[in-house]
This record gives sequence, C-alpha cells and structure tokens, in this order.
Amino acid sequence: MTNAHASVPAATPATALSVNVNKVALVRNTRHLGIPSVTRAAQQCLQAGAQGITIHPRPDGRHIREQDVFDLAALMQDWPEREFNIEGNPFQNLMDIVRQVRPHQATFVPDGEGQFTSDHGWNLAQDGERLRPLIAECRALGVRVSLFMDPQPEAMALARAVGADRVELYTEPYAAAWGHATQAQQLERYRATAQAALEAGLGINAGHDLNRDNLTAFVRGVPGLQEVSIGHALIADALELGYTATVQAYLACIEAAQQP
Repeated sequence: MTNAHASVPAATPATALSVNVNKVALVRNTRHLGIPSVTRAAQQCLQAGAQGITIHPRPDGRHIREQDVFDLAALMQDWPEREFNIEGNPFQNLMDIVRQVRPHQATFVPDGEGQFTSDHGWNLAQDGERLRPLIAECRALGVRVSLFMDPQPEAMALARAVGADRVELYTEPYAAAWGHATQAQQLERYRATAQAALEAGLGINAGHDLNRDNLTAFVRGVPGLQEVSIGHALIADALELGYTATVQAYLACIEAAQQP
C-alpha cells in the first residue's frame, strides 16, 4: 500500500492527534461487503495530517478484527514517523497482539470483555502488581505503555511506580460537564492531575468524548498534553465533512489552543 505524503505535511504540534478508527470497523461489520474500509479511513486521516492511528480490538470483535490489526500495521510501515497505538485490556487479548505487532504504544484499559465502552481508569492499588510484569514486557519489546487513568492526582506516582511511560486521562467527566456550571471545576481536576503526572515523570495522553467544541479548552488547560486520541466524535463528523476536512478541523482546534 502506498502513501501520499504530498497531501499534507506531517506537522508535529505540541499535542498530537491520534484518530481512533474503531467506529469505521463497526459500520463495516454490519454487512459483508468490506466497506467502509478501515485501512482507507486510516490512510486518509494520515494524509490529512493526523499524527497517529488508534485501535481498540476487543475480544468479541465487535469492531476492529484481527485482520484489521495486521492490515493497519502494514499500512503504518509506510508512515514511519506516525504512531500506531493499540488499546485494550492486557489481561484479555491485548498482549498477544502487542507481541506480534509491536506498535509504538500500547494503552492498557481496564475494560470488561462485554463492556459497552471504556468508562473508568485503573485502580492501581488493586491491579498495579499484576500490571507491572506486563508493562515491563511491553517495554522490553520496545513498546511504550500508557495506562488509562481517571483524573486523580494521587494516582500518578503509582502509575510511574509500576513502570508506565504515560497515562491516558479518561476525559468523559470533562466532556459531560462541558457547558455546565461544573466545567471549570472538572478542567481543574485534569490540570492538577497532569501536573502530578509531569512531576512523577510521566507523559500525558487523553481521550474519550473529546470533540470540536471542547477540545481547544482542554488542550489549553492541561499542561504537558502530548496526545489526544479521538474516535467517536471525529468519525461522526467525518460522515458529514469527510476525513480530510474533519482531521484538519481537529488539528485546527489543537493549534488554536497553542496560540497566545
């Protein structure tokens, strides 16, 4: 598969955009025609300037399937400067995938097998010691590890202690508060957690229900934010605007946050 790097230069902002293409696979799986194409969606997002592609292959195969993982891994070989991020529960199917594919980043998410969507971060007091050897294995394979975490400043040192490179802050509470009286309070939780993560020596990612309305304020308000992973809202926007215009709109939201 060939890329088309001439479309949009691979700019590297302070906060990178990784596009989650799970929902493309979800639509495809409702028929047996192979459309829409997950790899074509990923390719168009990369051509539009996205700095990475994220997938979350669940054990039930409801959206991303095993073949998608390998097809996307092959595609990403044509984009060596972009990031391939694979999310999942390391106590389910994630580790077998990581061992075979060796993505740039593995994001450990504490989802149950039948869980509708990710809705909470790790409890490291409970699961930290079980996670530690799996984190170490990923790092030995050359794979960066990010832990999906709630915005709790006190948990950041624990994430670092078990060996994580980054945390991905679960942003649904922020998104749910957008436009309401608690918006500023929620954003302060994330600011404080990010500051604690930085002090612990962690990198900071974020994701879940971020969209064109709430993204700029989040990026502006959270220090050290290296990456946002956005799927549902971005793919929904792409149904109306197309992949290229949508990715460029999200990149513009990030750029706006970085303006003085």
